Amino acid sequence: MPTIGVAVAIPEPWASGLQEYRTDLGDLTALLIPTHVTLIPPTEISEEQFSEIEEHLAAVAASRSSFRVHLRGTGTFRPVSPVVFIAVAEGIAGFEQLADAVRTGPLAVELDFPYHPHVTVAHNLADDLLDRAYDELAEFECVFDADAFHLYRHDETLGWQATRAFELE
Repeated sequence: MPTIGVAVAIPEPWASGLQEYRTDLGDLTALLIPTHVTLIPPTEISEEQFSEIEEHLAAVAASRSSFRVHLRGTGTFRPVSPVVFIAVAEGIAGFEQLADAVRTGPLAVELDFPYHPHVTVAHNLADDLLDRAYDELAEFECVFDADAFHLYRHDETLGWQATRAFELE
């Protein structure tokens, strides 16, 4: 069964910079994961559901406005999960409302944890590397408009591939 995800891509130059930082730190999973803020976590679907899901996402996009995003500083989910992330300083409500709208209809999925928009920069690494990422990226900052989100499909060889963009109004 195919595995999909839905996310807002981080624009350049920040996306490749954060991805390079993550891989340089030793988190090689980043080579297969575009830099993003998740709206729907990895979810298995049937091939037959693709068109219904695309229609649903198009309707969501048509009903939502773009919003300003300000990423600033770092946070962590430790000790619950070995993750260091870039924090969303502005745009939290926009992400929450968009994620809530996406997670309806054919994508009404249960989350393992409460939704918390963020950009992962280190995952499943030794504590000293997680600490390093937390400290070194503490001054990271960027601002952009979230004007689209993407449907991603997981490929065993290529990783997460964007299959379609959905422009926000």
